[in-house]
Order: sequence, then C-alpha cells, then structure tokens
Amino acid sequence: MRRTHRDRRRKSTKQANIKASKSSTARNTGRSNKRKPSSKQVSHVKHAARKNSKSKLQNKPGSKKLSRLHQFQVKFHPEPVVSVIIPVMNERETIGNVIQEASKAHEAVEIIVVSNGTTDGSDRIAEKMGVKVIRYERPLGHDVGRKEGAAVAKGKILLFLDGDIVIPATQLQTFVQAIEGGSDVALNGFSGSTSRPNVHPVVLAKHAVNAFLSRSDLKGSSMTAIPHAISRRALEVIGLDALAIPPLAHTIAIKRGLKVKVAQIVEVGRRNRVRTRQPDPLEKMIVADNLYAMRWLVEQAGKRGGFTDLNRRRELVR
Repeated sequence: MRRTHRDRRRKSTKQANIKASKSSTARNTGRSNKRKPSSKQVSHVKHAARKNSKSKLQNKPGSKKLSRLHQFQVKFHPEPVVSVIIPVMNERETIGNVIQEASKAHEAVEIIVVSNGTTDGSDRIAEKMGVKVIRYERPLGHDVGRKEGAAVAKGKILLFLDGDIVIPATQLQTFVQAIEGGSDVALNGFSGSTSRPNVHPVVLAKHAVNAFLSRSDLKGSSMTAIPHAISRRALEVIGLDALAIPPLAHTIAIKRGLKVKVAQIVEVGRRNRVRTRQPDPLEKMIVADNLYAMRWLVEQAGKRGGFTDLNRRRELVR
C-alpha cells in the first residue's frame, strides 16, 4: 500500500515527539538516555585518565628532575672534612640540584640545610636526600641560617651556599682547595659592575669596606656573596654571631690577620632571584651591614680607623 504524504508527515511528527520527550526526561532527572558503558569500557577510560594525569604532572617544569633527585642519596661521613651549609626558604625547585652539586665538593662532606621558615616542602626534599636538616618554623632573617648551620658543623672547612643558586661542583671544589692550600677565607671574586653611571649601592658599600680595610685588591669581594669557604680556625677567630652579619665577619677576618683571598669568580648576580618589591629592603639591609662593619672597625682601631692624620696640628687652633 502506498504511503500518502499525510502518513509520512504523521510518522515524522511522532518520532520528533518521542525524541523530545526523552531529552526532557534526561534534563529533569540528570540521567542520560545513552546506553551505560560496560565495566571494561569504564576501566579503560579510568586507565587513560590516570595516564593523562601522570603525563601532565611529568610535563611540569622540573618535575622529572625532582623525581630523580629524590632518589639521590648523599653519602654519610662520620668525620667530614667539609661542612656545606645551605639556608633554605621555599626553594623546592632548586634545592635538590644545589645539594647534588654540593655533595661532590669533597670526598668527605656533610650537608646541613637550615630550613628558614620553609612552607613549600624544600626541607622534606633535603631530608629525603639524606642530609641533615635544621628546622625553624618562622623565618630567622637573612644570613642567620649561616650561623645556625655553622654551630653544628663538624668539618674542618665550612662552605656556604644558598638554596636558590645552583653552582657546579667543579667550582665549589676551588673554594675547598683554597682553604686546604692555607687560606682562612676563600671568597667569590664576583664584585658587581662599577662601570655604570649609577653603581648599585651594595657594590659601592662592599668596595668601600675593602678600601677601609686597606684591601682594595679584593675590590667588591665579600663574605656577603656565595659561595665562600672558611677554615675552622677562621670560625673560631670570627665567632659564630658575626656570621649572621657577613660584612662584619669579613672585616673581623681581615682585621685580625686571617689569610683572606679570592678563590674564583662565580657570576651569581644573574642567577640571583629577581626581587620585584621596590624599594628592595634587602639592599638597604646589606648597605647597613657594611656600615655596621665600618663602625666596628673604627671602634677597634680608633676614631680614624687606624689611618694617620699626617702633619695636622689640630690642637693649635682650638
């Protein structure tokens, strides 16, 4: 029997109504009209999701490196020759690499990480790598971690680093070798630029202190910059407390006759963390530290800091 145009139209309308009804039911109940996938299909989808999630995690910057570094273990030495002291504050992206390079600074090395109010897990990464971790829940302040690490160090040589600057082991070895060769303090020769029209205040302050100490040969080298190393004798002469104020430690070392020399130039300026806060409070603190060191020198050497007044006869005009 031939279908009329009216029959075909009636059938099409009926199918559309059924489809609309199903769609409305799905919207109101939150259930889909699609056929429920089998357990095998569900398992396959879950596996793909886990694989995709893992892939995304691995593609995050530094995640593969972090995973490998967690497996790296620092060898324990009961009688270390070198103690590497690393203050850390939220530097999980770099601390693993810093530790790995530091572990190769000498055959007998101990690594001490001072967790300075860390909240990002940097301390846990260090601990998993087998190093000694000293924890402080609240930030100690800049450079105080050096003092705390030195207080528990066992080595004859103390090597100071920062947790956010990775320095190759071959360069670190130069500082250790300088102390083994008879120096008491081995400095980084990085001085900062003095050729610019506006020289950075910290650079000026470090040059001024060395000039005041009659050690212009050191230019802007200072115990402020890492890496630097000191002997056990230097630690005893300088004192623990002064390590928390690096320019003061530097000044005491030179004033008391310790052998201070530049071991190598390590360009740390560009590797340093970019500080967006202006004015930079750290800049003012370091300048103030250098002024504090100058004041100490004047107090020790007299009001002219040990410099002559030549032939001035001031008493004649009073």
